[in-house]
Amino acid sequence: MIVGGNIEGFTRTMTTTIALETSKGDLPLAMGLGAILIGLILAINAAAWGLRLWSEQRVA
Repeated sequence: MIVGGNIEGFTRTMTTTIALETSKGDLPLAMGLGAILIGLILAINAAAWGLRLWSEQRVA
């Protein structure tokens, strides 16, 4: 599996951390981080959807 953003000492993205923790065998932490990532994605999508509805109501 290839994931980006793991420059030693500088960056570590959530996807890199999930892959690293899975390979180390720490599945509960990897699953928890995955759940947080999915929650963030859902929150951002909900905010974008709400903003779109709000802007459509202002124009109409």
